[in-house]
Amino acid sequence: MGESITVTDNRNGASVEIPIVDGGVDSARWRDLLGGVWFYDPGMASTAVTSSAVAEIDGEAGILRYRGYPIEQLARSSTFPEVAYLLMYGELPDEAQLAEWSYDITRHTFIHENFRKRIYDAFHYDAHPMGLLVSGVAGLSTFYPEAKDIFDPENRRAQVVRMIAKMPTLAAAAYRFSRGLPFQFPDNEDDYPTRFLKMMFDIGGEYQPDPALVQAMRVLFILHADHGQNCSTTATRVVGSSHADPYTAIAAGCAALYGPLHGGANEAVINMLNGIGDYDSVDDFIAGVKEGKQRLMGFGHRIYKNYDPRAVIIKAAAHDVFKVIDKNPLLDIALKLEEVALADDYFISRRLYPNVDFYSGLIYQALGFPTNMFTVLFAIGRTPGWLAHWNEMVEQNSRIYRPRQIYTGAPLRDYVAIEDR
Repeated sequence: MGESITVTDNRNGASVEIPIVDGGVDSARWRDLLGGVWFYDPGMASTAVTSSAVAEIDGEAGILRYRGYPIEQLARSSTFPEVAYLLMYGELPDEAQLAEWSYDITRHTFIHENFRKRIYDAFHYDAHPMGLLVSGVAGLSTFYPEAKDIFDPENRRAQVVRMIAKMPTLAAAAYRFSRGLPFQFPDNEDDYPTRFLKMMFDIGGEYQPDPALVQAMRVLFILHADHGQNCSTTATRVVGSSHADPYTAIAAGCAALYGPLHGGANEAVINMLNGIGDYDSVDDFIAGVKEGKQRLMGFGHRIYKNYDPRAVIIKAAAHDVFKVIDKNPLLDIALKLEEVALADDYFISRRLYPNVDFYSGLIYQALGFPTNMFTVLFAIGRTPGWLAHWNEMVEQNSRIYRPRQIYTGAPLRDYVAIEDR
C-alpha cells in the first residue's frame, strides 16, 4: 500500500487506515469511523470540495498552470479566446478549432435591445457597474431558457460561447450607463480586448487603443482567467450543483467577486498608494505597517507563500503601458514600496511578496478605468474559468453542495406563550 494515514477513535479503540491519493484523503472513510463527528474547517481552508483538472496551483513554489501550461507561457504567447478554449476543453486548439471558436464568440457579442433598454434602464443613474453586471448576467437566463438543459453537451457549449462573448458587452454597457454615455455596439472586426476597449471608450468612432494597451488588456484577462477553487469559483459551483442554468451560476460568481475581500483588492491598493501620497513618504508608511498602524495592501496571498507568478508578468505589463501613457506618480510609489518591503526582514520572514493585485489596479487606472470598474474587469477575465469549472462539475455529475455544521445553539426547550415571556 502507498502513503496513508491511520485515524483512531480513542473512545472505543476503533481505527481505520485511509490511503492518501493525489494529496487528499477520502472523507467517507472518516465518516464511516466517526459518524456524526464533523471536520471543523471554517472557510474550507483545509478541505478539498472537488477534484479538478482545470488549474494547478503550488503556493509554496509560486506556480500557476492552466491545464498543465505555465501561466508565464500563456501570458506571453496566447490570445484570450485561445486560453478560454484551453480551460474549457483541456487542450490548446489547432488553427481550425480556434478559428471556429473565435468566430462563434464574435457572432454572439450583441445583447438584445430590450435587455439593454429595460433592464439596465431600471437602475438608478449612478448604480455601481458591478451591481449592473450581476443583474445583467442573471437576466440572460430569461432570454435563453434552453440553457436549463445542462446535460446536453451542445447546448452547454452554446451557452458557454454566449457568456464569453457577451460579458464584455454587458460590462461596457454597465460602465456607459453609469456615466450617462450612449451604448457602443461591438465591432466584430476587432479582436477580443480591442473590441472591449472600444465599447468602453469610443465616442464618435474616433477611439483607437494603442497596441500596448490592447496587449496589457490581453495579459490581464489571461492572468485572471482561473485560479482554482477560490470564493467566486466555489460560489459558481455551489449554485451550479443545484442544476441551475449557467447564467445563474455565473451571476453567483460575479456576486462573490463583488465583495472587497475577493475582487476589490486592487482597488484597495490604489487607495493605499493615494494615502501614501508621495515617493518620500514610503519609508514612514513602511514603518507604520511594521508598528501595526498601517495595512500593506497587495502583498501576501492566501495561497502563495512565494512571489505570485502573475505579479511578475503584470509588473512588466505596467512598465509597457507607462511607456505610451503619461506616467502615473503612483507607479513610482509602488516601485519604491516593493523595493523597500522586499529588502526588509520583517516582510521576508513573513513571506509577504507582491500579488496580482499590486500592479493590476495601476494598469486599469492608466487605461482609463474608474476604480468601480476593477471588479467588472476581473469578472470578464474570470468568466472562462468559472464556465470551465461549471462544465467540469456537470460532467462529473457532482452532488449538490450540502456542507455540515456544528450546532452551538440552545438545547431543547418548550414554546412559551407571548403573554408569559
